[in-house]
Amino acid sequence: MEFLIIIISAVFVNNILLAQFLGVCPFLGVSNKVSTAVGMSGAVCFVMTLATLVTYLLQVYVLVPLGLEFLQTISFILVIAALVQMVEIILKKISPSLYSALGIFLPLITTNCTVLGIALLVVTKEFAFGGGDPAMLNLGESVFYAFASALGYSVAMILFAGIREQLELATVPKSFKGIPVALLTAGILAMAFMGFAGLV
Repeated sequence: MEFLIIIISAVFVNNILLAQFLGVCPFLGVSNKVSTAVGMSGAVCFVMTLATLVTYLLQVYVLVPLGLEFLQTISFILVIAALVQMVEIILKKISPSLYSALGIFLPLITTNCTVLGIALLVVTKEFAFGGGDPAMLNLGESVFYAFASALGYSVAMILFAGIREQLELATVPKSFKGIPVALLTAGILAMAFMGFAGLV
């Protein structure tokens, strides 16, 4: 039951993109086509989940016992950078078209505040899912929360990309074409997700 609450909370109620506004740059930059958004979402899901696993272990078993918490951010960025390089190599081999479609945004996952934000959040913030007392997440809950947040990122990204594809066919006033209508759409999508507030 707790894992169901975590997934509903991370995907709908407290969506990383639409409620916390982390990762807005790739959200606007890669969401022109659904296929590109799916590829970016897959890469972010993989990197975010694996990065949270590695950074949680790094925090609990290396940084805290040695009193090196001040190195937390830089060490997390280094872990994320290594994982992104691995994803980049795999994508280049498996899907060159997706690799070229993601362009500059793939290396930017290294500094994507979504990935870093979740990695930092699970080791520093106490959570109270389902009305219980706030407590730190254990390893399993942290990785699951990261995966659920990545799933929420994917849902928002793919929905937004689908809407933007439809907007390309719509008659939009000249002053609203491009980014202005995309920002308005993102705002409306964020308000729609606010309807889930209070669900958990």
